[in-house]
Amino acid sequence: MKVLVSTDIEGVAGVFHAEQTRAGNAEHERARLLMAQEANAAIAGAFDAGATDVLVNDSHGNFRNMPPDGLDARARVVQGKPRYLGMVAGVEEGVDAVLMIGYHSRARGRGILAHTINSLAFARIAVNDRELGEAGIYGALAGERGAPVAMASGDDAFIEENRTLFPHATFVQTKRATGHTSGVSLSPAQSCEAIRAGAAAALRRLGDAQLFTLACPVAVRVQTQTPAFADLFCQWPAMRRLGGDEVAFDAPTVEAAVRMLNSLSAMSASLR
Repeated sequence: MKVLVSTDIEGVAGVFHAEQTRAGNAEHERARLLMAQEANAAIAGAFDAGATDVLVNDSHGNFRNMPPDGLDARARVVQGKPRYLGMVAGVEEGVDAVLMIGYHSRARGRGILAHTINSLAFARIAVNDRELGEAGIYGALAGERGAPVAMASGDDAFIEENRTLFPHATFVQTKRATGHTSGVSLSPAQSCEAIRAGAAAALRRLGDAQLFTLACPVAVRVQTQTPAFADLFCQWPAMRRLGGDEVAFDAPTVEAAVRMLNSLSAMSASLR
């Protein structure tokens, strides 16, 4: 059994503020170790359940947060960008399941540090008229590659948003959101224990898991944070302007849509 562990940071126990998610400060130095500990818990759970090969994908920001020498030596590490499959890079190797660790609520959601892909540029993303966050978008990309999301961890708002997308997945709640930058968290040790147990349990009943897929071609609508981003994105001829702060495009596959969204995200840096 081959497993991909996709690890973000905003849903990790003990992470509440944007400073903890940005490289170059002491808060991030500590948070990235917490992120690595939760990744290790999922890796251990996967091997407990009989996995023979585990890849761990660093899925936050610049995709190089977790110290490689701090990760379980049995796993292979996917880090760095750009990469076409983003948060589920590694799924192209033919994995049997994806575990989403440290994930968060979608943009405009009620979860801790809620956003979708790029908090500077994107206010809302809808695919085939269904508003999705990162878990939904990348879960659909994994599904397109034949891999179900078997387990996911994050706060209560994240779980509530995504339970219907992955009804057979095991969800582990690491904290409860009381605001965008506040909540009540498990201790790191409790969170890791729950993640390890949840990962193992999910993979032991992998036969119950279902693929989350989207009908293709896909229609994508992006509400931007300001009209200036819509101005910028419409420099790309594939974009259609729907309103002052909204653009749209069509893509033949979910993978193509993800690559286009990540290209828009990269473009947005020019307006910082």
